[in-house]
Amino acid sequence: MDLFETIRAPMVRLSLTLFRKGSQAIPSDHKGIFATLFFIIFSTVTGVGIVVPLLPIYAHDLGATGFYVAMIFGSFSISRVFLLPYFGRMSDQKGRKPFILFGLISYTLISIAFIFSDTVEGLIFIRFIQGAGSAMIMPVVQAYVGEITPKGSEGYAMGLFNLSMFLSMSLGPLMGGVIQDLWSMDAAFISMGLLSFIGVMLCVWLLPPLSEERLRSGHQALQIPWALVVKDRELLGLFSFRYAYTACIGAIWSFLPLFGAQMFGQSGARIGLLVTLGVFISGMLQLPMGYLADRISRQAMVVSGGVIATAGMMWIYFAASFFDLLGAVSLFGVGGGIAMPAITALAVVNGEQKKAMGSVMAILTVAHSLGMLTGAVAAGLAMDFFSLRLAFPVSGMVMALGTGVFAFLHFSRCFHRS
Repeated sequence: MDLFETIRAPMVRLSLTLFRKGSQAIPSDHKGIFATLFFIIFSTVTGVGIVVPLLPIYAHDLGATGFYVAMIFGSFSISRVFLLPYFGRMSDQKGRKPFILFGLISYTLISIAFIFSDTVEGLIFIRFIQGAGSAMIMPVVQAYVGEITPKGSEGYAMGLFNLSMFLSMSLGPLMGGVIQDLWSMDAAFISMGLLSFIGVMLCVWLLPPLSEERLRSGHQALQIPWALVVKDRELLGLFSFRYAYTACIGAIWSFLPLFGAQMFGQSGARIGLLVTLGVFISGMLQLPMGYLADRISRQAMVVSGGVIATAGMMWIYFAASFFDLLGAVSLFGVGGGIAMPAITALAVVNGEQKKAMGSVMAILTVAHSLGMLTGAVAAGLAMDFFSLRLAFPVSGMVMALGTGVFAFLHFSRCFHRS
């Protein structure tokens, strides 16, 4: 915990300073909306994060092999891959709030289903339905934020919004480990449901529809076909990096808890800290890096972050102690903290150019889902056929490839323009 506190304190102070200095990035008439979206995501993702370090162990106790552990995480992503483009496009046409609300309600109900599931197949099915709920929330909320963000402040605004996701993702696993140690697995599921219900209440009472805002800003609904992802070099580069980065997260979330428990005999609380630390560091860097992304090359930040994240994944393979694992996930967190504000800022600009914010955010979230799916499955196969330790350098190579594709598409695009 000392390492966690040593890193936490200065980052919190820096983020609070930048929060005060950069508050002008959000127009005054939109600050209430932004705060509501911030806390909706914070409460909901914290609830989901509570069960993240517990599901692999829970599934393993039910007799799941590495492949089935991967499918418990992968089924969540499968449903999102198919439904994200639809919900993103429909939110461009019908408004954001109804999709956010129904997604939050589904999360609340799913937490109850987890309590009564006692088979691996049941967990896979529940996670599939949970993915459908997620497809109604994440890209739609990101599109909502993108549309109330003024031009030139995309990096800071999206960094501030990303802060809610990363902090909740870091807090959730830590809470989950502690709740399991103090009470039970069912108590963790109940906690997830309560936090999701808080999101429902915030959405019902405090979130206004966006339709009037969208009409005033001249936004129009536009379906983005998948062919455009291939033809649009900028969008393809964003897709490639987001996919690779999330594939690494899929491997960490799915198998680092097992690795820490089996190889180093760590408790639930320590495993929660292990999953938490890297995400927490990424979250604390969102504001300073978002502030920076509005002032220097966003593409350079993405490439730099990708290189650092790759090094962090490779370090896990050579880990000889629990503290090596802490160092590795911290380094991975630094890479993500540098890259993600720049990636989301570039996505907002792309969505504004196409007048299809929901569709662009949905495509980026599809990359996230595909990464979680294939990253978890590849790591699971590496575990089953080779060794659990080998799962992490495989993900590191994917991270290196995604960073290389992004860099190639960016530099070739600059060359063609010149």
